[in-house]
Amino acid sequence: MRIALTNDDGIRGEGLRLLLDWASRHGEVTVVAPKEEQSGKSHSIELHRPFEVLPVDMPGAVKAMSVDSTPADCVRFALLGLEETFDLVISGVNKGFNIGSDIMYSGTVGAAFEAAALGVPALAVSTDPRSFDSAREHLETVWQFIEENRLLQRNLAYNINIPLEAKGIRVTHQGGPYFTDAFEPRGQNLYMPMGRCIYEDKGDDTLDTDAVMHGYISVTPLTLIRTDMNVYEELKGLS
Repeated sequence: MRIALTNDDGIRGEGLRLLLDWASRHGEVTVVAPKEEQSGKSHSIELHRPFEVLPVDMPGAVKAMSVDSTPADCVRFALLGLEETFDLVISGVNKGFNIGSDIMYSGTVGAAFEAAALGVPALAVSTDPRSFDSAREHLETVWQFIEENRLLQRNLAYNINIPLEAKGIRVTHQGGPYFTDAFEPRGQNLYMPMGRCIYEDKGDDTLDTDAVMHGYISVTPLTLIRTDMNVYEELKGLS
């Protein structure tokens, strides 16, 4: 299997190294990751300036490239710039959960969306910001679950979140708000967004938010389709 890895914490991120150590046991791995941290960049790409791509020495990878742009651009370069064929793209392991409505901001998830948009199966993997230990312990279990249930034959993109001391796997759908920001003035017309958790427990482990907060690994199938099909069905007869 030919695997491409990226992340949004930067090419020197601890979670990427962890992921490379695991993935190199399963296939031939190429790393194409941002030069600097790109958290919160979602699915943004660069259209107006050239960006730097440099080779990097990363033991365990057949090739590693540092890209001075977003995670989505890293995937675009891996699939379109290198003109190579990959069987799987994995983005992560992100230092911090990507759950609920926060996934729309996530560069980790944005990279997986880009791979899926280009027709390549993709996983976005995140974990508790306090430690990568649980991700290191459970990556193989998650992969076995994916293979045994043929998840990548059913859908192109999955969002995976691994809590500390995980006690099992739950297939989930996207929950509601998890974080929001207050804007703190810093003088000279500057403001700093200060995140705070607004999670509310719904008691429903089919939600990624509740499953993760209750100690389960969440596996959420994602789609690129933004059309509300229920509303579409109601409105399509109007034209």
